Amino acid sequence: MNLIMNIIFSLITLTALTGCIVLVLQNYHLRTESRETMGRLQEMEERQEEYIYTQTDLEAYTREAVAQAGETERKATLGELKQRLSGKESTVSVLRSLYPEDVVVYADGGYSFFPIQENLKKHQYVYENFVPQGDNEMIYTNDTGETISAKGIDVSRHQGEIDWKKVAGDDVAYAFIRSGFRGSSEGKLVEDEFFKDNIEGALDNDIQVGIYFYTQATSEEEAKEEAEFVLDLIEPYNVDYPVVLDLEEVNSNAARTAEMTQEEHTKAAIAFCETIKAAGYTPMIYGNLKTFMIMLDMEQIEAYDKWFAYYDTSVYFPYEFAVWQYSSKGSIAGIKGDVDMNICMKDYAGT
Repeated sequence: MNLIMNIIFSLITLTALTGCIVLVLQNYHLRTESRETMGRLQEMEERQEEYIYTQTDLEAYTREAVAQAGETERKATLGELKQRLSGKESTVSVLRSLYPEDVVVYADGGYSFFPIQENLKKHQYVYENFVPQGDNEMIYTNDTGETISAKGIDVSRHQGEIDWKKVAGDDVAYAFIRSGFRGSSEGKLVEDEFFKDNIEGALDNDIQVGIYFYTQATSEEEAKEEAEFVLDLIEPYNVDYPVVLDLEEVNSNAARTAEMTQEEHTKAAIAFCETIKAAGYTPMIYGNLKTFMIMLDMEQIEAYDKWFAYYDTSVYFPYEFAVWQYSSKGSIAGIKGDVDMNICMKDYAGT
């Protein structure tokens, strides 16, 4: 019985996904035939707002599109969808290929479409120049094939004791060290128990360091408090790489930041970065697509360097970023278990 129920559930899920993509394709092919439906979408685009398709929206739009489409076109569309969805291509990947002028983000059970803002600086990376290597490593090259990126990792107490001499022997140029975090429930500031060992171990073996702090600040005042906490910890050390605000979603309704708005997150991030900048360090913000497209206002944080987390062989982000965290499953000599892998395209040591 469980097997039958799993099969039925899988068929229902595939039907829903197919309906979603049918909608997208029909919206492209039937603009003139479904003016009322597309009028609503165009009005949203003119307001430069993101839109999350709910399941009700998808069902309604799919019914409209299918009703208006000719039988031949409908069958061709369904055939293409079956072929793409039956392969390894994900739903979000299909949507991104169909909407190249938007940043498509899957979050909170829906797809958000963010028109790419022309007023924001874009990165100039050539995607083909991000070249995967063996052992789950990535490099970035120039047009002549010369490597122009630096190999790095980020570590915290989760990696346990690290043999930094072996890490240095594995060609790691820099490491982002977690200095601490704020608790998600009580809001207490906590120093990472391996912070001192990690930063001293890295520096003693000629590995340059950056610092990151996992934030749960709910206000500008708390963000400044976090920054001052970090500055006190790193004062004795030589920190060449940025001091980073690590902003991520906490998947708990009980988290103290659960009800924060985009504006509140943005103000807190700016308060942290400005405090770090005033102390003479380079501020940076770490996050993923949801962090930068939903939790923060990109226009207000454009001045700060960005460390982008996206686990794939091809990065998906149009705006400027300096560091790409491309894997959480790296293997580095001297570290037991998995470690986050990064490449940096900016020379912080020379700045």
